[in-house]
Amino acid sequence: MEEGLRERKKRETRQRIADIAMGLFLQRGFDNVTVAEVARTADVSVNTVFNYFRTKEDLFLDRSEESEDLLARAVRERRAGETAVEAVRRDFFEALGTGDWRYGMSEGLDLFTQRVRESEALQSRVRMLEVHREERLARTLAEDADADPDDLTPRLVAAQICAVVRTLTRHFAMRQMAGEDPPLIRADIRVHAERAFDLLERGIGDYCLRPEPGSLSLPQAGERSTPAPR
Repeated sequence: MEEGLRERKKRETRQRIADIAMGLFLQRGFDNVTVAEVARTADVSVNTVFNYFRTKEDLFLDRSEESEDLLARAVRERRAGETAVEAVRRDFFEALGTGDWRYGMSEGLDLFTQRVRESEALQSRVRMLEVHREERLARTLAEDADADPDDLTPRLVAAQICAVVRTLTRHFAMRQMAGEDPPLIRADIRVHAERAFDLLERGIGDYCLRPEPGSLSLPQAGERSTPAPR
């Protein structure tokens, strides 16, 4: 009970610091706000801020851990009979339909993106986040498919999935920054996303299929189900 209350207080403190920091960053720009200002506004010490966030960039990207694990988690938690692509597709459209933040289709993405574009430090950090997300997805695919260490297929599949998600997210952000109405953009993104995931499924749709209980394993993408003719 004591431990539970203590952990909850830590989470609440961390979230309060992150929310205050993001408000300052969005209002004034990332490079124009110091950690000391964040600490002063949050009524905590600078050391307290760094106890919860290793770097200033972590204050801006306080959900980076969740974001890096986003696609790998969708694959790990996929349903029976569902491929990796199908799992990501379902998760993407669920987020799109609710306006959830995790795929960047939420209100305020335009200002968030603008602040990233203004800061070289944030641009570098976002690029690393995207690299880590792809690496995590590739590892998850390799583990679930029991791929050989020399098999590049998990990395190739991860790269294609990440490219689709990244392209759709950036398209949404650019149009929102241009002043278009988010609900209208989401409706258009839905059409683009259907097409994008259709292309993925035709190319790698059978890769990493989770068998139905009691069913035989199906061949992986690129494998032949019958011997090749001589």
